[in-house]
Amino acid sequence: MFCQGSDATASLSFTQVRSQTLTASVARVQLMPPMVSHAAAAGILAQRDQVMASLVEAAGPIKLRPPLESHFAALVRSIVYQQLAGAAAAAIHGRLVSALGAVEPAALLALSDEQMRAAGLSANKTSSLRDLAAKVLDGTVILEPRRVAREPDDEVVARLSTVRGIGEWTAQMFLMFQLRRIDVWPTGDLGVRRGFGLAWGIPMPAPKQLAALGDPYRPYRSVVAWYCWRAAEIHAGAASSPVTK
Repeated sequence: MFCQGSDATASLSFTQVRSQTLTASVARVQLMPPMVSHAAAAGILAQRDQVMASLVEAAGPIKLRPPLESHFAALVRSIVYQQLAGAAAAAIHGRLVSALGAVEPAALLALSDEQMRAAGLSANKTSSLRDLAAKVLDGTVILEPRRVAREPDDEVVARLSTVRGIGEWTAQMFLMFQLRRIDVWPTGDLGVRRGFGLAWGIPMPAPKQLAALGDPYRPYRSVVAWYCWRAAEIHAGAASSPVTK
């Protein structure tokens, strides 16, 4: 069961909830070793936070699919899938991959507009994909594994956000699921906001409120975000999501 708190807890203000959580948790969380697995981080947080303990018990171990594509291919997939239903996006993506052969920047730039249209890509998505490929080749976006591994999260987001069609949320998902960064906090994600409110027994926080509420869980906020998605699925009956399968 999720720990929603008593009636008194449910009526606390955001300021009170944050203050109590900070007092109880922040000192301990800041002492946590940063280089641990997601599963180990979930265990550490569960030992130190009652709500996280309830979430881990209810949802089970955190599940993250291993990355199966190159970093560039993962971003291509993200752009293709934007604002499309899964089946339609998969069909378009499959046709694009077939046309490319190898999902690489130079190969993508070599495709004609007619080939992109034949794959089912809109003019906007064609522009976004070409911009991504060009910025990888000119060094604006760094995707070489050893180099990107040394870049801080904010730098990765800043570089990716220069690409047409890639915003903060897409960059954060890339950090979480492709690069496996463990302290990403997607405050603009509706599922994370909804799940946090349900699990902590407060009204759904606005993005700015959620940013502050996540501070005590540094440096493992990616783990908290995943359990917030699960809270929305289990507690509110939300449809299952690719990010939690």
